[in-house]
Amino acid sequence: MPQTSVVFSSILGPSCSGQVQPGMGERGGGAGSGSGDLIFQDGRLISGSLEALMEHLVPTVDYYPDRTYIFTFLLSSRVFMPPHDLLARVGQICVEQRQHLEAGPEKAKLKSFSAKIVQLLKEWTEAFPYDFQDEKAMAELKAITHRVTQCDEENGTVKKAIAQMTQSLLLSLAARSQLQELREKLRPSAVDKGPILKTKPPAAQKDILGVCCDPLVLAQQLTHIELDRVSSIHPEDLMQIVSHMDSLDNHRCRGDLTKTYSLEAYDNWFNCLSMLVATEVCRVVKKKHRTRMLEFFIDVARECFNIGNFNSMMAIISGMNLSPVARLKKTWSKVKTAKFDVLEHHMDPSSNFCNYRTALQGATQRSQMANSSREKIVIPVFNLFVKDIYFLHKIHTNHLPNGHINFKKFWEISRQIHEFMTWTQVECPFEKDKKIQSYLLTAPIYSEEALFVASFESEGPENHMEKDSWKTLRTTLLNRA
Repeated sequence: MPQTSVVFSSILGPSCSGQVQPGMGERGGGAGSGSGDLIFQDGRLISGSLEALMEHLVPTVDYYPDRTYIFTFLLSSRVFMPPHDLLARVGQICVEQRQHLEAGPEKAKLKSFSAKIVQLLKEWTEAFPYDFQDEKAMAELKAITHRVTQCDEENGTVKKAIAQMTQSLLLSLAARSQLQELREKLRPSAVDKGPILKTKPPAAQKDILGVCCDPLVLAQQLTHIELDRVSSIHPEDLMQIVSHMDSLDNHRCRGDLTKTYSLEAYDNWFNCLSMLVATEVCRVVKKKHRTRMLEFFIDVARECFNIGNFNSMMAIISGMNLSPVARLKKTWSKVKTAKFDVLEHHMDPSSNFCNYRTALQGATQRSQMANSSREKIVIPVFNLFVKDIYFLHKIHTNHLPNGHINFKKFWEISRQIHEFMTWTQVECPFEKDKKIQSYLLTAPIYSEEALFVASFESEGPENHMEKDSWKTLRTTLLNRA
């Protein structure tokens, strides 16, 4: 992962616009070459047949694809075919190009053509190394590199470039494989959320205020955890949001469980943080101390907002809005809620979270103009980001009426994923506090049932519905005993 930000910035550049860049040359045969036309609008590719799009990916003697196109097509093509099939077709097109050059007057340009093919493969292996974990894809890669080295002299530049590319790919695959094995070992032990309690712990047990009483410091440690978790998400993982929802998609370049684990783990962190907030509030016996706990988390959420950590902010607000916490009216009556009202205004779901999106846009602009690493932090609400990709996929079809792939749709999906990946690669500027992080990740949290028990013990039921719920809970607990 350390080199990912470099890869994305070099491939996509600052705009990810998809427009033809000067000096790139044009595809041999023009935009209408191949088995289907490529349609451009204002210099921007908006649609084409799958075959034409694949041909547009492969360099020629006088043409090299726009880097934004390379990334967007490699990312979106997995919706239509597995990467090893795409690689096989790229190999076939390379053979056809090579045969054409050998038979014509441009045979001397074979080496230049080979160098461009290696450059394309290099960009592919850097941006999507996991595509090559598949044995079929690796076999296709070896076949292509073997063909392009036939025109190169012993220890020539093309062979050296292939050797460097292969070594980097193998190192990247090994590193990711080790990380995946570590995650799988940790997964069954549920260390991400700590033990789930069904009864109140001893009163003497430490709470969050006993570990950290400074809202800013806690917000900074939450930001550390967020950036650490989100950095394990790769662009192809995010594209699975589209692939999983497409009923026609039956292809995977990796198994479904490993493919979505990073997404699931990050989503699980949000839920655990919400439950931790609720647990910390509900476990407090004295109303005065519960009031202080609520005000503390309101301040933490506000600091998260100021930092640009919207995901933790939303998780904290969600935790305080859970029914066992929200029903504590006597406690809330003592809380100075003005700051909380401001936070809820920012996260108001009306008009498709318009207020949040305005704040996110402001944080994005701050990040783009940042003079310090602290100003670069943007951590969006992950669930809303996923929903945006989902609706973008559902609202716009993959294919147009003429059978072309709706590439305009995939430009936009690629742009959003690229922007998200840029945010995830920011290095956290805050000093790490292992003690606080350990508490946040391993502190016991209540089950939903235990939250209600603790809530009713703190403030008794006030209406018939709550009385019935409390009665049912007590009966359940007595039966277990």
